[in-house]
Amino acid sequence: MAKIGEGEKGVVSPIETGYTYKQMWRSITKRRRFYWAVILAGFAVPTIMAATVAGQAVSQSYGVTGIVQKGMIVMLDPNNSKNVKALSNTSGASMLGVVVAANDTVVSLGGDSTVSQVFVAASGKYDALVSNQNGVIKNGDIISISSLDGVGMKASGDQSVVLGKALTGFDGVNNVSGTAALNTSSGAKNVSIGLVQIDINISHNPLEVTTTGLSIPSFLRKSGESIAGKPVSAVRLYVSFGVLILTLFMAASLLYGGVRSSLVSLGRNPLAKTSILRGLVQVVLLGLIVFVIGLVAIYLLLKL
Repeated sequence: MAKIGEGEKGVVSPIETGYTYKQMWRSITKRRRFYWAVILAGFAVPTIMAATVAGQAVSQSYGVTGIVQKGMIVMLDPNNSKNVKALSNTSGASMLGVVVAANDTVVSLGGDSTVSQVFVAASGKYDALVSNQNGVIKNGDIISISSLDGVGMKASGDQSVVLGKALTGFDGVNNVSGTAALNTSSGAKNVSIGLVQIDINISHNPLEVTTTGLSIPSFLRKSGESIAGKPVSAVRLYVSFGVLILTLFMAASLLYGGVRSSLVSLGRNPLAKTSILRGLVQVVLLGLIVFVIGLVAIYLLLKL
């Protein structure tokens, strides 16, 4: 007399078939819980980062040392941390931001109202004074400090810090606010000064990093800047590249594991074809969701 659960040789009994299917379904369910946890964590990151962005359009008020006007690039006064002064090209690493009007930002943090004050923005899109000292400024050029205190120019490779990316151009002929004379090794040089809208993002100069710091492949630097629309540091580029590799690995592992398990299960239990294919579709969708979340994380890492 045959025992329960036994079938004829070479034939899978219904009880054994049901047990195999249940085990497979439990395994898929466990993996699905883990994948959903990863997905929820992935959606939490953009939410937190979006909250950070909400606080970027803020300006801080400072007292003034020397001559400071709207549009100037400034630094903290070394002798008085409550005051700002026009940034000089010898103190580029101390760049603080651009002088703006109080009503130009969403939030303006005030200070001592008994002294003359200006408001300084360290991020956002604002007009800044620039010159054509290093040539014509085009949309997308990186801006740093020039030889004129408080006035920017197109960045060069010998500067360590940049103000941000120009959103408008300045050719030194149109929309000129003034001129200035510079003493150079080749003699006196007249430069034009004007206003250019800049996406302020004070950071290390990617041109300077390429030559003296971490080596960045040109394709990686150009890809990062095209996605972010601004200069991106070497650390952010390499971290983003690592996230991309990890995302591709995770998505590929999900797809490979799901397809392989489904084919094995289908061979063992052809009667459960519909359920197995449904599980395969779910695994494929999870793989695509993980891939999309990875791309969103890379975009936010480069953009913010």
